[in-house]
Amino acid sequence: MCASYLSNGWGLDTIPSMRRRDFIRLIGGTAVAIPITAGAQQLAPTVISVLSPEGQKTGNVNGLVQGLRELGYIEGQSIRFEYRWADGKFDRLPELAADLVRLHVDVIVAFVTQATEVAKKQTSTIPIVMVGVADPVGAGLAASLAHPGGNVTGTSSLAAAIVCKQLALLKLVAPNDTAVATMFNPTNVTFQTLQVNAAKAVAQTLGLQLRLIEVKTTSEFEAAFSTVTQEKNRSLWILVDPLFISNSKIVLKITPNYDDRRPGPRRGRRSDVVRPELLRQL
Repeated sequence: MCASYLSNGWGLDTIPSMRRRDFIRLIGGTAVAIPITAGAQQLAPTVISVLSPEGQKTGNVNGLVQGLRELGYIEGQSIRFEYRWADGKFDRLPELAADLVRLHVDVIVAFVTQATEVAKKQTSTIPIVMVGVADPVGAGLAASLAHPGGNVTGTSSLAAAIVCKQLALLKLVAPNDTAVATMFNPTNVTFQTLQVNAAKAVAQTLGLQLRLIEVKTTSEFEAAFSTVTQEKNRSLWILVDPLFISNSKIVLKITPNYDDRRPGPRRGRRSDVVRPELLRQL
């Protein structure tokens, strides 16, 4: 599906020294690339900006850089990157996006829905490549998948739909558990709302009760896990969010402590918690 609508253009005509058909393969494990023509006449490097709510280079960003290098586009030579990280603070995204627009970058690679929405509000001329957007049509980023229009292209994430599968898996491995402690980041409004709404719908079908626990910053991690422990929740589920992914080391450090404190027999191994967005039945 990605290839069918990405190949329709999505506003890439405005990228200098770039071919649209080249801009389709690198980010996010599905498809996105950056269309750049090396061009002997190119006088200055093409400026590719990255706008992300995370606080560090992710595997996706590293894959982008590596993929372009393999195609012959070398950072510091034919291309130059401008990175803007929000460090998990979604309210910083507007100022970061505005800064990129002021720099007149050639393309903005925006990670997740909220960053893409912010970038789109800041510019209608600079091409935007979205990564991990759950519902680009529903979010108003595209008129349709086949004919999106505007200056946005990229990939769509299935993360909001995958929550249904995750809850079904939890029900399978812990059939006697009826309550699930569910951590989410309410500041990631669009994406988290999609996930939470999907989770509520399938939880009702499976006979599960979600105990929603808000976590907005890293300083709230300890309190959130303490709440889980005090309420004697046996199942813990952390929804996909840049806050948890960027701070996975903190999550991994706290989770074993919760594992030790919670009542009842322990299932699985602590080493199973390799990424915060993975379902973990404790």
